[in-house]
Amino acid sequence: MYDHRKLGRELGLFDSDPLIGAGLPYWLPAGAAIRQAIERYIVDVERRAGYQQVYSPVLGKRELYEISGHWAKYNEDMYPPMDVGGEQVVLRPSLCPHHALMFRSRAHSYRELPLRMSELGGMYRSELSGVLGGLTRVRAIQLNDGHIFCSLDQVAEEAGAALALINQAYRDLGISASRYLLSLPAEDAKFGDPASKYVGDAESWERASSLLRDVLDGAGIAYEEAPGEAAFYGPKIDIQVEDSAGRESSLSTIQVDFHQPAAFGLEFMGADGNKHRPVMVHRAIVGSIERAVAQLIEVHGGAFPSWLAPVQLVVLPISDKEEEAAAKVLRQAVDLGLRAEIAYAEEGSLGARIRQNRLVPHLAVIGPREAAAGEIAIRDRDGSQHPAAPAAAVLRDLAASADPLRRGEPPRHQLPAPSPGPSVPQPGEAAIDGLDVRSAGLELADEVGDGVVVVVEREVHGLAGPLVAELDPRRE
Repeated sequence: MYDHRKLGRELGLFDSDPLIGAGLPYWLPAGAAIRQAIERYIVDVERRAGYQQVYSPVLGKRELYEISGHWAKYNEDMYPPMDVGGEQVVLRPSLCPHHALMFRSRAHSYRELPLRMSELGGMYRSELSGVLGGLTRVRAIQLNDGHIFCSLDQVAEEAGAALALINQAYRDLGISASRYLLSLPAEDAKFGDPASKYVGDAESWERASSLLRDVLDGAGIAYEEAPGEAAFYGPKIDIQVEDSAGRESSLSTIQVDFHQPAAFGLEFMGADGNKHRPVMVHRAIVGSIERAVAQLIEVHGGAFPSWLAPVQLVVLPISDKEEEAAAKVLRQAVDLGLRAEIAYAEEGSLGARIRQNRLVPHLAVIGPREAAAGEIAIRDRDGSQHPAAPAAAVLRDLAASADPLRRGEPPRHQLPAPSPGPSVPQPGEAAIDGLDVRSAGLELADEVGDGVVVVVEREVHGLAGPLVAELDPRRE
């Protein structure tokens, strides 16, 4: 493995400055490209899995965290309150209280459950300077957080589906888990004591621990129990990864929480006409974006998969006579969504430019013959070379292969669907919302932008093209 701190700076991915502060790295263009690719991937797989994306502020009143329990049990890791207009406001240490309030803001029926909410949101931890390092321990965190509000009988299925989603993301990203931990309260834990590290009662903790144990056993995953490592509000599954020095850290988590739904008075109307308390399942597919990128740098050593690479294609005109053709190819590549650049002849010989771009997945070589024919010859990072072919077709293929979710495979990230309600399309209709299409087996999820929901009450054979063109703002 590679040291992400050293390689990240050498490759121009991220850096820091004393004037900004320790534990507060900034992202350079190449690093921002990797981060954006991961964020797009996360949003896409979550959308397919039935999550609704939300945004919430990074500040909250101190009272919010007193209710959630963070202020009493976690305030040593929080920044001091700021006095704003006579109120004490705090930089949030987590997103879950905001999401709980979002759920509480509307009335809910059992038909809406499970309600899956996710956010790529900022949060802040007051880490001691001695533990800060690179991207793995920072003070400003961009978290891939999600919360599932569900009934008790849905918890195991939802937590299991979240675990499957995490494992699939690891495969797509090329990350290997070093261990799975079932993080439990300390063996001598005292519940119901204000001085205790934990909130809630022993019965709720035992129930939550048993549910997570069943999820791991049902998935056939070897795991270790880790007493004393639970969050203050509930047990969790911690998925561990190792860095280049063999140090372990948690990248992804799944938690079962009975405390915050009770603390915030969350309710839904059950099938029996009575009000019930939901359970809150916390999950993070890749945890913090910072720690995920650090792991990817160390795993791939800068030779990122095509879909993650800061630059996916470099166009190499053999001489300055092919620069006009190279510029045209660059424009086509960028229009197809590829991250592409030109390495001009003035930058060195063809061999030198190939060596300079050895970490780039694809190089497009253009000589006099290719320029005249509108073709490019692709050289891959592994040294394999492909015959010259029409540029437009080659670039379309590269763009398709550079998308981790569009490789001719059926969607792999399906979670159990919510119980049918009035807003759910019926058989014979098509729901074009990134989840499924219920007519003619047509798969339109890959072609439609986030958040689009269309119900088509007629035959949809042959309709994909016109619908997509109408719904994509780039195709006007």
